[in-house]
Amino acid sequence: MNLHNHMEKYGWSAKWQELWQQSGLDEQMRKPARIIADHGQLQRLITTEGECWGRVSGRMRHDNLETGTLPAVGDWVAITGQSGEEAIIHGIIPRQSRISRQAAGPITKEQLIAANVDTLLVVAALNHDFNLRRLERYIMMAWNGGVRPVIILSKSDLCTDVEEKIAMVEGIAPGIEVLALSAIEDQGKALLETYLQPGTTVALTGSSGSGKSTMVNWMMGENVQLTQSVREDDSRGRHTTTHREMFVLPQGAVLIDTPGMRELNLWDEGNDGLSQAFNEIEQLAAECRFVDCSHTREAGCAVKEAIQNGSLDEKRLNNYLKMQKELQFQQRKEAVASKRRTATSKPVSSRKPKHSRSVIDWEEA
Repeated sequence: MNLHNHMEKYGWSAKWQELWQQSGLDEQMRKPARIIADHGQLQRLITTEGECWGRVSGRMRHDNLETGTLPAVGDWVAITGQSGEEAIIHGIIPRQSRISRQAAGPITKEQLIAANVDTLLVVAALNHDFNLRRLERYIMMAWNGGVRPVIILSKSDLCTDVEEKIAMVEGIAPGIEVLALSAIEDQGKALLETYLQPGTTVALTGSSGSGKSTMVNWMMGENVQLTQSVREDDSRGRHTTTHREMFVLPQGAVLIDTPGMRELNLWDEGNDGLSQAFNEIEQLAAECRFVDCSHTREAGCAVKEAIQNGSLDEKRLNNYLKMQKELQFQQRKEAVASKRRTATSKPVSSRKPKHSRSVIDWEEA
């Protein structure tokens, strides 16, 4: 009997078996599992024995909370615990890809949305929600995490110029497939199913009201997610997905649905996502007279010339420059935060005792 049957439905393969053995996490009676839902302090897991609840060990939470490397939906992890009991998560098998953003708030910190994703389905509704600049951000988020993006233009039944919208998106997403679908009218599912092969993991993301929950129900063939209507005047919706969850689709792939995003602050994972998302601008920049050209006012700027002759949209350049500055600012903040973490993690022997009675009374300064 194959003990991994349950996990194979959720993407376990020979590749993951090899990574599991290489990781060294298979010691001390630990077993592999995948996080299939995140409810905050508790995670839903799929194991060799089926589903169970689990939570991150105190030591792992303490060691990784500041660095933002706590496990997320899609992670393969090492657990201990008997069947029927709450499992304890001790470690993460090295991720092969990730979808993340800069967490909200003043602190520079990564918010991991999903892990080990093969394809990111970026959903944009063909109504008032349609926004090319926002799509550029999602595309960059995918490339930064090592994930292939696919653009889904939902609610095509509400649009009278679908082909024109597709052409507009293709103009800012070179080499990325763009699919126009209508879940309500059951149009385009065959195009989507190309990316839903057994053993693959796809994630669904997009702004609130873009129709993600309706798409999940459509792909599943049953109502597994709540849906809500959007306001007609501005096409804005409310969050109907309140947590990240994984579903096994009839086509064989596993799907991670994520809550809608009001804003997307980028997180640079070092995978050169900016260059991939704006490849044509990077190619033009190589032809500029000055190596450090800012593409704003310098003479001999090939990028500005492309705008003047109409081969490049100025709005696309402005968004490129905006995201470039955003990532540079994030990198500077992270460098400062890294120095602070290093300064506060000195060996205990180098710290002065808070009390003078005995070594037992020493505490962190």
